[in-house]
Amino acid sequence: MGSMQLRPHQSKALDVMTQWSNGIIVVPTGGGKTFIAISDAKRELATPGRKTIVVVAPRLLLAQQLSAEFTEHITNAAVLHVHSGSGSHHTTTNPEEIRLWQEYTPGHLLIFTTYHSLHRIQESNISVDVVYFDEAHNSIKKNFFGPTRFISAGARRSYFFTATPKYTATYRKYGMNDPVYGGIIYNVPATELVENGSILPPKINAIPIGVHREKGEDAAQGDCDTLLDTLRNEDCMDKVLIAAPNTKVMMRMLATTDFMSEVRALGYDLLWITSKHGAFHNDQKVTREHFFNLVRAFGADPDKKFVVLHYSILSEGISVPGLTSLVLMRQMNVIEMCQSVGRVIRLHLDDIQGIKQGTLIPGDTKQYSKPFGLVHVPVYSNVGISTVKRLEKVVNTVFVQGQPAIATIKR
Repeated sequence: MGSMQLRPHQSKALDVMTQWSNGIIVVPTGGGKTFIAISDAKRELATPGRKTIVVVAPRLLLAQQLSAEFTEHITNAAVLHVHSGSGSHHTTTNPEEIRLWQEYTPGHLLIFTTYHSLHRIQESNISVDVVYFDEAHNSIKKNFFGPTRFISAGARRSYFFTATPKYTATYRKYGMNDPVYGGIIYNVPATELVENGSILPPKINAIPIGVHREKGEDAAQGDCDTLLDTLRNEDCMDKVLIAAPNTKVMMRMLATTDFMSEVRALGYDLLWITSKHGAFHNDQKVTREHFFNLVRAFGADPDKKFVVLHYSILSEGISVPGLTSLVLMRQMNVIEMCQSVGRVIRLHLDDIQGIKQGTLIPGDTKQYSKPFGLVHVPVYSNVGISTVKRLEKVVNTVFVQGQPAIATIKR
């Protein structure tokens, strides 16, 4: 990464952040929102006085990924993690310890936390200068909204980053149309990101299966057959992310069908992860850290074929570089769809290099070695039709009209 070259849309977002001290910044997945936050933090730390900056993420894994990215560019601040996991930095959820840490640690402070543990920072009553809420649509959950409101109200500046704002149309639920969030102060259209060579347009491929999708015990064998057919016959199937219908069906498929041996026979490595059972590489259980290291290494290796199977753990923020396509095996809401599609619209490493060296024109996707992010949707005679229609609608809103995909809670 080294020094940070900001793209035009990132510079514009930074300008907006000097004009507004609170608000929502909408950046489609792959638009580099982390770099916007890091650049703003660097600018903040360059002004007089000692500063405390808080970064909030929806998951432990993402908090650790953000911490690694921030500390790569910000080296003049002490780091604290406030969540249940442990890592290379000092970690605590004790409010008194957080308070003392701020009081006695010299210099600038960077705190990484999750929405789950944000109330610990609230209880510590420390003063916060700037707070960045990542994947901020998570903050509207009932038990996260109070701490979110408290921390953002107390901070001098607070920003909510998301690709998919979530509004509410009922007074019984919270939404990002609440005054706490300050409204959308900047929206980067996805169309602009495609034009400037940041992301790819998605392409939807509906696969007619011609039979009913089975329920219960029989679903596993049916999914196995569908997936193997897809791997054998569809395009761009070298590095594939599969969104499984649910954890139970996924586990049953791995345990009771010949899916694993067939996938291995086709020359793939199989990686799978669920929040309940953890992470696996082929039939070996591995740590999550090792899992993500493997995914990154395989993604960067042009000769490696792999399949990543997950239920919902990889949809948000976690980067899986090098994916060539996505297979959607389940119904999804607007946010899950955008997040999932976001995994496969990253540019191929060769194309990134080509744009850097000037051999490719940004946005001239026909010349790219990976011209689009391919999304395969198996369509059964009883399910899948509405998934394709919803997906097409979302893709049209985001990638043709350049609007944010806003999810609205109706009841």
